[in-house]
Amino acid sequence: MKKRVADIFKDHLGEHPPINKPKQKEFGHYAVPVFKYAKMNKQNPVEFAKNLCEKLGKCEEFESVEPLSGFVNIKLSDKFLDEFANRVLEEKENFAKGEGKEKILLEYISANPTGPLHIGHARGAIFGDALTRIGRHVGYDVVTEYYVNDAGRQITLLGLSVYLAAREILGLEVEWPDEYYRGEYIKDLAKEAIEHFGEDYFKNPVEIVENEGKKEAKFEDERLSLWAKDKMLEEIKSDIKALNVTPFDNWVSERSLYKYWDEVRKILEEHGALYEKDGKIWLKSSEYKDEKDRVVVREDGRPTYLAGDIIYHWDKFKRGFDRYINIWGADHHGYIARVKAAIKFLGFEPEKLEILLSQMVKLLKGGEPYKMSKRAGNFILVRDVVEDVGADALRFVFLTKKADTHLEFDVDDLNKQDASNPSYYVNYAHARIRSIFRNKGIDYDDVKGVELKDLSEDEKDLLFLALQIPYVLEDAFSAREPHRLTNYLIDLASEFHSFYNKNKVIGSEREDIRLKILAVVGSIIKLGLSLLGITAKEKM
Repeated sequence: MKKRVADIFKDHLGEHPPINKPKQKEFGHYAVPVFKYAKMNKQNPVEFAKNLCEKLGKCEEFESVEPLSGFVNIKLSDKFLDEFANRVLEEKENFAKGEGKEKILLEYISANPTGPLHIGHARGAIFGDALTRIGRHVGYDVVTEYYVNDAGRQITLLGLSVYLAAREILGLEVEWPDEYYRGEYIKDLAKEAIEHFGEDYFKNPVEIVENEGKKEAKFEDERLSLWAKDKMLEEIKSDIKALNVTPFDNWVSERSLYKYWDEVRKILEEHGALYEKDGKIWLKSSEYKDEKDRVVVREDGRPTYLAGDIIYHWDKFKRGFDRYINIWGADHHGYIARVKAAIKFLGFEPEKLEILLSQMVKLLKGGEPYKMSKRAGNFILVRDVVEDVGADALRFVFLTKKADTHLEFDVDDLNKQDASNPSYYVNYAHARIRSIFRNKGIDYDDVKGVELKDLSEDEKDLLFLALQIPYVLEDAFSAREPHRLTNYLIDLASEFHSFYNKNKVIGSEREDIRLKILAVVGSIIKLGLSLLGITAKEKM
C-alpha cells in the first residue's frame, strides 16, 4: 500500500519520496515531505506542496490530498483500502509475502551439548526462530544452523561426570574432582550408560591428581563422552521442539571441523595473522579492535576454543551467503572483536557478519524467584517452564522486548485471563472475532465480496492499522527486532477491542461492512501470531 503511494509520487517527483506517518491522526494516513523537491525546482516548499496536491487530487487511491507547511498529507480512499482488504482475505497466510532477497545463514542457540536447555537458552531460541519466520515470510532465504560444541574439555568433563555417577550408583568408591557436572540428568545418563556399556565398564577408579591446589581427574574415555553428548543432543532437540522452534536446516559439529585446522592455520600465517610467544601461537586480533591478542594454539599444540570458532567461520564464509547472523548470549560480547578479526585475516568481509546478543532472563513465580530445577542442579530448565505456562505464552512474553535488554517476568502473570496479560489480550481479540463469525454461521470467505464504502473514522482507523503489517514485518526483520511485530499485535488488539466495545456489529445497518473489516483484522492477527511461532486461539 505504501509502495503504491510512493509510485504515484514518483510519477511527479522522479523518485520515491519518504512516506511517513503524520504525528497527528487527523492529518491523514501518510505525510510526504517535499522540501527537497521544492529546492530542486527552485520553488517555495509551501507553493510546491500546494501545486502538487492539485495534480494528485484526481487519484482514486486518495480521498484527500492536503498541503501543510511543505508536507503533503494524504487520506486514503475507501476503494483503495478495500482493494488491500480483499488481498488479505484472498491471500490469507501468504499476505505480505516477498521473494528474491538476500541469502542469510542464521546460527543460533548452539548451546553446549552437556546439559538440557535452560531458560537463558530459550530466549535466544525464540528470538532466532521468530527472526527466521519473519525473514522467510518477507522474502529472505534464511538457512538456520546449530553449531554443536562437541569437542574439547567440556565433552570430556561430561563423560567423566557420567562415569563417576555410574560408579556411585553401582556402590563403588568415588573420589570427586573439583569440577564436574551436577544434577539429576547426569544420574539419569549414568543409569542408561550402565545398561548400554555394562557394569564391568565402570570397574576402574578414576585417578585424581593435585594441580595448583585443585583436584583434577585423569579421564580420556572418548566413547562414553561422545555417547553422553549424543544423548544430550537428543534431549536438546526435544526441548527445541517443545518450544515450537522450526527444525534447523543444519547441525554442524565442531569436532568434524578440526580436520581443517592445518589448512585454516596456513591461510592465517600467509596473511600475517599469527605469531609465537611463550610457547603459544597467538592471533593478532588487537589489530582489529580487540583489546588484546588471543591464543589459538596452547603450549602442548592443542588448538583453543577460539581456533574452533575460526575454523567454523571459515567454513561458513566459504559457503557464499550474502550475510551471516549469529545470536549469542550476552556473556559472549567479548568474543565479537576476536572473531571478526579472524574473519578479516582469513580474507573475508567481517561486515557481512552480524552478531546479535540475547540477555539473560529473571524468572519469578508468585513474586518469588522461580525454583531451580532439581534435575539440572543450578538452573531453570526450559521444559519445566513450558510445562508450567505453555510454549505460546512463553514465546509471546520473550518477544515483547528487544533481545539485548534484561527481561523479568512472573510466570503466574502468563496464566492471567485479563488485559494485563498481553498474550491473552491478543489471543482474545482473535477468538472474539472467530466467535462472532461462528455465531453468525459464516466464515471470512463469505464477506470477501462486500464493498467497503462510506467508512467511518473508527472503521477506517481499524482497517488501516490492520493493513500496516507488511511494513511492520519489514521493519522487524531489517532491525532484527521481532518485538516490533509483537507490540504491533498488541496495538491492533487494543484498537479492535475499543472498536467492538463502541460499535455494534451484528444487527447493525453496517453489519456486512464491519464483518469484513473484522475478518481482515482476524486474518492479520492470526498471521502475525504464526510468524511469532504462536498458534492463534479459536476459542477462549
